[in-house]
Amino acid sequence: MIDKRPTTPREVAAFSLFSMAEEAAWSDGALHHYLSRAGLDSRDAALASRLTYGTVQNQILLDWYLRHFSSVRLKKIAPRVLACLRMGLYQLILMDKIPAHAAVAETVALVKHYCHANDRTVAFANAVLRNAANAAQNGSLPRLNCPDKESYYALQYSHPEWLVRLLSEQYGQKLTQKICQADNADAPISVRVNTMKNTPEQAKAELEAAGLTVQPHEAFPEILLCSGGDAAALPAFIEGRMTVQDAASALAAAVADPKPGSTVLDCCAAPGGKSFAMAEKMQGKGSVTSCDIYEHKLKRIRDGAARLGLPNIRTELQDASVCREEWKDSADVVLCDVPCSGLGIIRKKPEIRFKNPDEIRTLPEIQAKILANCAQYVKKGGTLVYSTCTILQRENEDVVRAFLTENPEFEAVSWTHPVCGERADGMVTLLPPVHNTDGFFIAKLHRKSGE
Repeated sequence: MIDKRPTTPREVAAFSLFSMAEEAAWSDGALHHYLSRAGLDSRDAALASRLTYGTVQNQILLDWYLRHFSSVRLKKIAPRVLACLRMGLYQLILMDKIPAHAAVAETVALVKHYCHANDRTVAFANAVLRNAANAAQNGSLPRLNCPDKESYYALQYSHPEWLVRLLSEQYGQKLTQKICQADNADAPISVRVNTMKNTPEQAKAELEAAGLTVQPHEAFPEILLCSGGDAAALPAFIEGRMTVQDAASALAAAVADPKPGSTVLDCCAAPGGKSFAMAEKMQGKGSVTSCDIYEHKLKRIRDGAARLGLPNIRTELQDASVCREEWKDSADVVLCDVPCSGLGIIRKKPEIRFKNPDEIRTLPEIQAKILANCAQYVKKGGTLVYSTCTILQRENEDVVRAFLTENPEFEAVSWTHPVCGERADGMVTLLPPVHNTDGFFIAKLHRKSGE
């Protein structure tokens, strides 16, 4: 990352975009890093966040516009210069409260000071942005001429066309458009109250006293949706009275429904949110074993458990696809939140939309292997929960149905929750525009008692 302290919102955004391009940093991690160094007030921090996420969210559309205003092919533009041009165009074309002269001047300054640019490159950036500014002000921006609705949604909302067409096949055009819109909307910070230490009412009052805007989730009383500040920097978070967790992730733990004294195995646990929620539901009684293949992720879980006051969590370094013989038939509840494409959390990690589709196609095989292996750990009469943070059927329903066909000792379990109502087949796909959650899939299965 750039070893320099940013002092303005545009510098924070630019440095974050540079880190993403040069170091494959995640947008949220890079932004948090530079915001923490900049020390901006809440208004400027909000602008830095909007510039960062907005540029990434609209990258395909911005590049389409850039091709109209640039005489240089995009592949020939240096990565940092390209990042600045995208951010400049975002302000000029897609934001309505940024003066054009400020967007142009400050973007050109970024190119000059942080892109190792010569005078010719600076002049090129200035010309591109001025041409775009003039077109935006004159109402002469090029029109989005697309052959069908899927290609239009792909361009308008900057989603890869293969993804839009796949979603359209699953959900239809109207819902696909709403999903794409939701992916580009500002996502609130979702906070789950630690009910062992606090009440939702007390937490809401504490967050509001710190200047945050707080809205309780309409169907999940322990979830508070926050904006206007960093909840993770507050004493309530540091002292373990709350943790950051989306309602969809919290729902997976609620569906698992472990009882005090239960033996629980969370097979792909990092960063630990579902382990924490289950341990709290168990009132600190029984045991939750949280597994991951990386020790540094296990440390994060241990730190989180200590912060929240959850002594019943222990960690194990374990590959969920490899059988642990001594764990067979040992757990009342097994949760498999398997590695997935992550396409349900695009609104929080907008760059996920650019994943290689060829890599995504191999995931169902891995997911099926993990599910089949971890099912061995469930006691007769116990519960198996399969979950992902994707909305693709081939990683969700298809994997579960194939598992049930091959493992008749398991059956789907009906359940209900205010977030999504009754689920007679034991499965639900949560969608941001429908459920006000991340995109997520949950399936609840039961191992028959049998003989």
